[in-house]
Amino acid sequence: MHDFNAIAEAYMAAWNATDAESRAALIEKAFAADVRYRDPIMQGDSHAGIDALIAGVQGQFPGFRFTPKGDADGFDDTIRFSWALGPEGVASVIEGTDVCQIENGRLKTITGFLDKVPAR
Repeated sequence: MHDFNAIAEAYMAAWNATDAESRAALIEKAFAADVRYRDPIMQGDSHAGIDALIAGVQGQFPGFRFTPKGDADGFDDTIRFSWALGPEGVASVIEGTDVCQIENGRLKTITGFLDKVPAR
């Protein structure tokens, strides 16, 4: 049995870590070594690929934080959770839902869906 909320929290902690050394440790904890991430805008594989995605998002949206939207849920080795991204204390700018496969308590595959994006 998985603690789906703890897995989602570990995911968001990695995305919120701005210090490279801390972020690497959080990525190691939350993601399988051969992780695959895909969403409509970006993709990355491995811990290095996830680190590059996170650094890119942080560079594009400095000071923004990921926060959970409700509780994570799932069954067997599949988890689903929603998140919001924006400046702390302000309405979110971007929102999404991720559906992931878990292996040994860590995220193996992540498929992200963008539920709210800013107008271009």
